[in-house]
Amino acid sequence: MFTGIIEGTGRLVGKRAVGGGLAFDLQAEFDLADPHEGESIAINGVCLTAYNIRGRRFSADVSPETLARTRLGKVNSGDLVNMERALRLSDRLGGHLVSGHVDCVASVSSCKSLGDYTLISFSLPKEHSRYIVEKGSIAVDGISLTVNTCSSGEFSVSVIPHTLKMTTLGSLQVGEHVNIELDIIGKYVEKLLLPGDGSNTDKRGGYGIDAAFLSEHGFYR
Repeated sequence: MFTGIIEGTGRLVGKRAVGGGLAFDLQAEFDLADPHEGESIAINGVCLTAYNIRGRRFSADVSPETLARTRLGKVNSGDLVNMERALRLSDRLGGHLVSGHVDCVASVSSCKSLGDYTLISFSLPKEHSRYIVEKGSIAVDGISLTVNTCSSGEFSVSVIPHTLKMTTLGSLQVGEHVNIELDIIGKYVEKLLLPGDGSNTDKRGGYGIDAAFLSEHGFYR
Protein backbone atom coordinates (compact mmCIF):
# COMPACT_ATOMS: atom_id res chain seq x y z
CA MET A 1 0.00 0.00 0.00
CA PHE A 2 0.98 3.62 -0.59
CA THR A 3 -0.19 7.05 0.53
CA GLY A 4 0.07 9.09 -2.66
CA ILE A 5 2.69 11.33 -1.05
CA ILE A 6 5.48 11.24 -3.62
CA GLU A 7 8.96 10.67 -2.18
CA GLY A 8 10.62 12.15 -5.20
CA THR A 9 11.02 11.84 -8.93
CA GLY A 10 13.22 9.60 -11.00
CA ARG A 11 13.94 8.84 -14.62
CA LEU A 12 13.47 5.91 -16.92
CA VAL A 13 16.98 5.18 -18.13
CA GLY A 14 16.15 2.14 -20.24
CA LYS A 15 13.36 -0.20 -21.29
CA ARG A 16 13.27 -3.45 -23.21
CA ALA A 17 10.69 -5.99 -24.33
CA VAL A 18 10.55 -9.12 -22.17
CA GLY A 19 8.02 -11.97 -22.48
CA GLY A 20 5.17 -9.86 -23.83
CA GLY A 21 5.79 -7.11 -21.29
CA LEU A 22 8.54 -4.61 -20.61
CA ALA A 23 11.50 -4.38 -18.26
CA PHE A 24 12.29 -0.89 -16.97
CA ASP A 25 15.60 0.40 -15.68
CA LEU A 26 14.96 3.39 -13.40
CA GLN A 27 17.05 5.81 -11.40
CA ALA A 28 15.67 7.71 -8.41
CA GLU A 29 16.70 11.31 -7.84
CA PHE A 30 16.67 10.69 -4.07
CA ASP A 31 18.38 8.18 -1.78
CA LEU A 32 16.80 4.73 -1.57
CA ALA A 33 17.67 4.14 2.07
CA ASP A 34 17.77 0.50 3.21
CA PRO A 35 16.53 -0.96 -0.08
CA HIS A 36 15.28 -4.56 -0.29
CA GLU A 37 15.20 -6.77 -3.37
CA GLY A 38 11.59 -7.41 -4.30
CA GLU A 39 10.14 -4.40 -2.50
CA SER A 40 7.22 -2.48 -4.00
CA ILE A 41 7.80 0.94 -5.52
CA ALA A 42 5.02 2.92 -7.19
CA ILE A 43 6.01 4.43 -10.53
CA ASN A 44 3.50 7.06 -11.69
CA GLY A 45 1.01 5.38 -9.38
CA VAL A 46 1.64 1.83 -10.59
CA CYS A 47 2.87 -0.70 -8.02
CA LEU A 48 5.98 -2.44 -9.42
CA THR A 49 8.46 -4.88 -7.89
CA ALA A 50 12.04 -3.58 -7.71
CA TYR A 51 15.02 -5.85 -8.32
CA ASN A 52 18.71 -5.48 -9.17
CA ILE A 53 18.81 -2.51 -6.79
CA ARG A 54 22.15 -0.74 -7.01
CA GLY A 55 22.23 2.53 -5.09
CA ARG A 56 19.58 4.74 -6.65
CA ARG A 57 19.13 2.52 -9.71
CA PHE A 58 16.82 -0.49 -9.98
CA SER A 59 14.85 -2.55 -12.47
CA ALA A 60 11.15 -3.45 -12.56
CA ASP A 61 9.01 -5.59 -14.84
CA VAL A 62 5.79 -4.26 -16.38
CA SER A 63 3.25 -6.98 -17.25
CA PRO A 64 1.00 -6.99 -20.34
CA GLU A 65 -2.02 -6.34 -18.06
CA THR A 66 -0.32 -3.24 -16.63
CA LEU A 67 0.58 -2.01 -20.10
CA ALA A 68 -3.05 -2.40 -21.18
CA ARG A 69 -4.50 -0.52 -18.20
CA THR A 70 -1.96 2.25 -17.67
CA ARG A 71 0.17 4.68 -19.64
CA LEU A 72 3.50 3.17 -18.51
CA GLY A 73 4.13 1.81 -21.99
CA LYS A 74 4.22 5.40 -23.28
CA VAL A 75 7.02 6.43 -20.92
CA ASN A 76 10.28 6.81 -22.83
CA SER A 77 13.92 6.72 -21.78
CA GLY A 78 14.82 10.01 -20.12
CA ASP A 79 11.25 10.78 -19.02
CA LEU A 80 10.63 11.92 -15.46
CA VAL A 81 8.38 9.73 -13.28
CA ASN A 82 6.89 9.98 -9.79
CA MET A 83 8.19 7.51 -7.22
CA GLU A 84 6.87 6.34 -3.86
CA ARG A 85 8.10 3.42 -1.77
CA ALA A 86 5.57 1.23 0.03
CA LEU A 87 3.98 2.42 3.27
CA ARG A 88 5.32 1.17 6.60
CA LEU A 89 2.75 0.51 9.32
CA SER A 90 4.52 3.07 11.51
CA ASP A 91 4.42 5.84 8.87
CA ARG A 92 2.14 8.87 8.94
CA LEU A 93 -0.70 8.55 6.46
CA GLY A 94 -0.36 11.98 4.88
CA GLY A 95 -2.45 11.31 1.78
CA HIS A 96 -4.95 8.45 1.47
CA LEU A 97 -4.75 4.68 1.04
CA VAL A 98 -3.46 3.97 -2.47
CA SER A 99 -2.99 0.41 -3.73
CA GLY A 100 -0.97 1.15 -6.85
CA HIS A 101 -3.58 -0.59 -9.01
CA VAL A 102 -4.67 1.82 -11.73
CA ASP A 103 -8.36 1.96 -12.70
CA CYS A 104 -8.17 3.98 -15.91
CA VAL A 105 -6.28 6.57 -17.89
CA ALA A 106 -7.46 10.20 -18.03
CA SER A 107 -6.43 13.10 -20.26
CA VAL A 108 -5.63 16.67 -19.26
CA SER A 109 -8.38 18.95 -20.58
CA SER A 110 -7.14 22.26 -19.14
CA CYS A 111 -4.48 23.83 -16.92
CA LYS A 112 -5.12 27.26 -15.38
CA SER A 113 -2.85 29.29 -13.12
CA LEU A 114 -4.52 30.72 -10.01
CA GLY A 115 -1.74 32.73 -8.42
CA ASP A 116 0.82 30.20 -7.16
CA TYR A 117 -1.67 27.36 -7.59
CA THR A 118 -2.68 25.45 -10.72
CA LEU A 119 -6.20 24.21 -11.45
CA ILE A 120 -5.98 21.09 -13.61
CA SER A 121 -9.04 19.48 -15.19
CA PHE A 122 -9.15 15.92 -16.49
CA SER A 123 -11.44 13.91 -18.73
CA LEU A 124 -11.96 10.21 -18.02
CA PRO A 125 -14.37 7.41 -19.01
CA LYS A 126 -17.82 8.31 -17.70
CA GLU A 127 -18.35 4.96 -15.97
CA HIS A 128 -15.64 5.88 -13.46
CA SER A 129 -17.23 9.19 -12.46
CA ARG A 130 -19.52 7.47 -9.94
CA TYR A 131 -16.52 6.83 -7.68
CA ILE A 132 -15.39 10.49 -7.60
CA VAL A 133 -16.88 12.93 -5.08
CA GLU A 134 -16.13 16.57 -4.34
CA LYS A 135 -13.48 16.93 -1.63
CA GLY A 136 -12.81 13.21 -1.88
CA SER A 137 -9.41 11.71 -2.66
CA ILE A 138 -8.02 10.57 -6.00
CA ALA A 139 -4.56 9.45 -7.14
CA VAL A 140 -3.25 11.05 -10.34
CA ASP A 141 -0.01 9.44 -11.56
CA GLY A 142 0.33 8.21 -7.98
CA ILE A 143 -0.17 11.63 -6.38
CA SER A 144 -2.83 11.91 -3.68
CA LEU A 145 -5.03 14.89 -4.53
CA THR A 146 -8.31 16.35 -3.31
CA VAL A 147 -11.11 16.57 -5.88
CA ASN A 148 -12.06 20.19 -6.43
CA THR A 149 -15.08 19.67 -8.68
CA CYS A 150 -16.51 16.66 -10.52
CA SER A 151 -19.19 15.82 -13.05
CA SER A 152 -19.89 13.04 -15.52
CA GLY A 153 -16.66 12.26 -17.34
CA GLU A 154 -14.50 14.94 -15.75
CA PHE A 155 -13.00 16.29 -12.54
CA SER A 156 -10.59 19.00 -11.45
CA VAL A 157 -7.93 19.40 -8.76
CA SER A 158 -6.19 22.45 -7.32
CA VAL A 159 -2.46 21.76 -7.00
CA ILE A 160 -0.30 23.52 -4.41
CA PRO A 161 3.18 24.89 -5.28
CA HIS A 162 5.00 22.16 -3.29
CA THR A 163 3.29 19.38 -5.25
CA LEU A 164 4.02 21.15 -8.55
CA LYS A 165 7.69 21.33 -7.59
CA MET A 166 8.08 17.78 -6.23
CA THR A 167 6.17 15.83 -8.91
CA THR A 168 5.58 15.65 -12.64
CA LEU A 169 2.34 17.65 -12.40
CA GLY A 170 4.15 20.92 -12.98
CA SER A 171 5.06 19.88 -16.53
CA LEU A 172 1.67 18.49 -17.58
CA GLN A 173 0.28 19.82 -20.85
CA VAL A 174 -3.25 19.73 -22.26
CA GLY A 175 -3.84 16.43 -24.05
CA GLU A 176 -1.34 14.43 -21.99
CA HIS A 177 -2.50 11.23 -20.29
CA VAL A 178 -2.22 10.25 -16.63
CA ASN A 179 -2.89 7.14 -14.55
CA ILE A 180 -5.95 7.32 -12.30
CA GLU A 181 -6.62 5.27 -9.18
CA LEU A 182 -10.03 5.83 -7.64
CA ASP A 183 -10.68 5.72 -3.91
CA ILE A 184 -10.97 2.02 -3.13
CA ILE A 185 -13.57 2.48 -0.35
CA GLY A 186 -16.35 3.39 -2.78
CA LYS A 187 -15.70 0.30 -4.89
CA TYR A 188 -15.94 -2.02 -1.88
CA VAL A 189 -19.17 -0.39 -0.71
CA GLU A 190 -20.68 -0.73 -4.18
CA LYS A 191 -19.84 -4.43 -4.39
CA LEU A 192 -21.42 -5.09 -1.00
CA LEU A 193 -24.63 -3.42 -2.12
CA LEU A 194 -24.86 -5.14 -5.51
CA PRO A 195 -26.53 -8.54 -6.04
CA GLY A 196 -24.34 -11.43 -4.94
CA ASP A 197 -22.57 -13.78 -7.34
CA GLY A 198 -23.21 -16.97 -5.37
CA SER A 199 -20.39 -16.58 -2.90
CA ASN A 200 -22.34 -14.38 -0.48
CA THR A 201 -25.93 -15.52 -1.00
CA ASP A 202 -28.41 -15.39 1.86
CA LYS A 203 -32.14 -15.65 2.51
CA ARG A 204 -32.82 -12.43 0.57
CA GLY A 205 -32.21 -14.27 -2.71
CA GLY A 206 -28.58 -13.54 -3.50
CA TYR A 207 -28.24 -10.02 -2.07
CA GLY A 208 -25.67 -9.00 0.50
CA ILE A 209 -26.19 -5.67 2.20
CA ASP A 210 -29.21 -3.79 0.90
CA ALA A 211 -31.70 -1.19 2.15
CA ALA A 212 -33.93 -3.87 3.74
CA PHE A 213 -30.96 -5.39 5.57
CA LEU A 214 -29.84 -2.00 6.92
CA SER A 215 -33.36 -1.15 8.07
CA GLU A 216 -33.84 -4.57 9.66
CA HIS A 217 -30.70 -4.11 11.73
CA GLY A 218 -31.47 -0.58 12.86
CA PHE A 219 -29.04 1.40 10.71
CA TYR A 220 -31.76 3.68 9.37
CA ARG A 221 -35.55 3.93 9.35
